[in-house]
Amino acid sequence: MNKDAEIKDHVRAEYGQAARQAKHGKPSCCGTGSLLEGAALDPITSNLYATAETTGLPAEAVRASFGCGNPTALATIQPGETVLDLGSGGGIDVFLSARRVGPTGKVYGLDMTDEMLALARENQQNAGLTNVEFLKGDIEQIPLPDDSVDLIISNCVINLSPAKDQVLKEAFRVLRPGGRLAVSDIVVRGSLPQEIRHSMELWAGCVAGALEETVYRTTLQQAGFEQVSIEPTRIYSSADAREFLMGAGLNLETVTNEIDGKFMSGFIRAVKPAETKSCCGPSCCV
Repeated sequence: MNKDAEIKDHVRAEYGQAARQAKHGKPSCCGTGSLLEGAALDPITSNLYATAETTGLPAEAVRASFGCGNPTALATIQPGETVLDLGSGGGIDVFLSARRVGPTGKVYGLDMTDEMLALARENQQNAGLTNVEFLKGDIEQIPLPDDSVDLIISNCVINLSPAKDQVLKEAFRVLRPGGRLAVSDIVVRGSLPQEIRHSMELWAGCVAGALEETVYRTTLQQAGFEQVSIEPTRIYSSADAREFLMGAGLNLETVTNEIDGKFMSGFIRAVKPAETKSCCGPSCCV
């Protein structure tokens, strides 16, 4: 098995376990495996959603929120739009988006983990939402046609992919001209110790696979996006970082000093260029 496949299998297994735990009432966090046993990574996941937002949603959807931000609060979502959530988990951001697109809109949730999809579909039934559809698939190969989506959101998922350039190319493909990308993700400022990049546990924990900020911008631009921006929403101290690294078998005293302030939750925006209007005469091409 190659490294990319190994990473995906590990992430799938960890988040499958996370879905089972969320269904049985255990708390969520952006990180899985041993990290779910306690309150680790609370600096990432705490206080992302207002009580007014989660009122009326199934408790299992809230517990299965493994995000690092709240893209539905920061993105502009219009009635009647088609929205796609990459790595939709238990469905919380799908459900919040569904409220805003209304009955004339549609929201797709895409996830590769059977347990998460089962939980999300159960949550959808309990929430009584009919403008939602959950799809099984990889975010590197989105099972939707070209030019079919107005807005793509995602919450701390793109960092989990070992092929982020392909994810962003696929996002560009399925967006309509003028469509928007509005995602929350973990972003790195500067270089990371190799011990972190090589830690399989930290791939599932939203840390090892995070892109450096300038690389994120460049990768989006190379995929074809314009109007790229990265807005920090939370910057993590070395004390917070110690929580990221718990359970990964690293020398915390050595590593945490090297990453103080380097990790942040960021809100990433980008736009697919609108189609160039055809020219009907000399006067219209201005």
